Amino acid sequence: MLKRRALVAIAVLSLGTGCSRKEETETEPVVPVQAGEVRLGPIRRIVGADAVLYPRDQATITPKISAPVRAFYVNRGDHVRQGQLLAVLENRDLAAAVLEGKAQYEQAQAVYRTTIAASLPEEVSKSELDVEAAQQALDAAQKLYESRQKLYREGALAQRLVDEAHVAYVQALTQSEDARKHLTALRSVSREEQAKSASAQLAAAKGHYEATQAELSYSEVRSPLTGVVTDRPLYPGEMASAGTPLLTVMDTSQVVARANVPEREAMYLQVGDDADIAQEGEKLHGKVIVVSPAVDPNTTTVQVWARAANPGERLKPGVTVRLSMVAETLGDAVLVPLPALLPSAGGSNSVLIVGKDEVAHSRKIETGVREDGTVQVLSGLSPGERVVIVGGFGVQDGAKVRIEAPGKKDE
Repeated sequence: MLKRRALVAIAVLSLGTGCSRKEETETEPVVPVQAGEVRLGPIRRIVGADAVLYPRDQATITPKISAPVRAFYVNRGDHVRQGQLLAVLENRDLAAAVLEGKAQYEQAQAVYRTTIAASLPEEVSKSELDVEAAQQALDAAQKLYESRQKLYREGALAQRLVDEAHVAYVQALTQSEDARKHLTALRSVSREEQAKSASAQLAAAKGHYEATQAELSYSEVRSPLTGVVTDRPLYPGEMASAGTPLLTVMDTSQVVARANVPEREAMYLQVGDDADIAQEGEKLHGKVIVVSPAVDPNTTTVQVWARAANPGERLKPGVTVRLSMVAETLGDAVLVPLPALLPSAGGSNSVLIVGKDEVAHSRKIETGVREDGTVQVLSGLSPGERVVIVGGFGVQDGAKVRIEAPGKKDE
């Protein structure tokens, strides 16, 4: 009798355990998730990098002469135009040199005009007449001297008169020799040579005059570009030294962002690509203007420049900015939201797909371009499939899920 009661008790206990397991199976938990659909669409390949901002153009102005600063006409922060006078150095000595050079140049011009206008044959003819007249005067003086010597020897004339005749003879001889030498010089030098000599003197005088004008112009410091004065280290009265910076002018109407981009990403970029330059809420739109053809062997990066208009000069040169460049736009790409990606072993990615049976299945995928919370899927998914985008972390493969509307899980 006791044995029969024990068997009945065991049977009842077994029946209860079986029912409990069935209830556990029937009440398996359902995980609430949010899902998104795999779709086709365009996506851009964005190459991003930190960059340093530079002005469009910059000039560090150094004087060519050393002199005290007479006056500054600008201060730091002033906007200037190309060619505008910024400062004047002491230049009174240079102004005097210009006046001297001008006088010498005008004198050389006058000599040149006289030489070119003169007629050489007429000068030769006049010189020949001068020689003939000097010879006649010499002959007359010689005869007078010889006649007085004869009279003196005869005792009919005083020695004083002989000496006077001798002096006149010597003078006539000298004038005759000078006239002959002048005639010989005129006959040996051609008119072309005289013109060349006068022309060379004129050119030398002109060069000297222009050199003094250039020296004077160096005392006036003018802006080589339109921009803003960013540095002025000296004050009026201080000595400005040749080759030492006196002023710095930057053109910040446009800015250039220079970045070092990894080689594997720079290969997609080319001049003309769209680019955004951002810094602390400010964003400028521009274009890529330089993609270096060489790779830096130390960093294995490529230098890339992008230029953008800088209205209001909102961004300042020297700051660090974020440079984003559109390397290409891919059309009809398979896309999923970025939150759908789940890390897998080996650094690969996977997603949870949800079928009509609302059971989650893990699937490994290969990803490509990413942009603004969207990822391109190269393999592993097809358009129209549903993937878990919220609540998938920790969900096991084959788990039962319940698709909820966005925002419901947070309520």
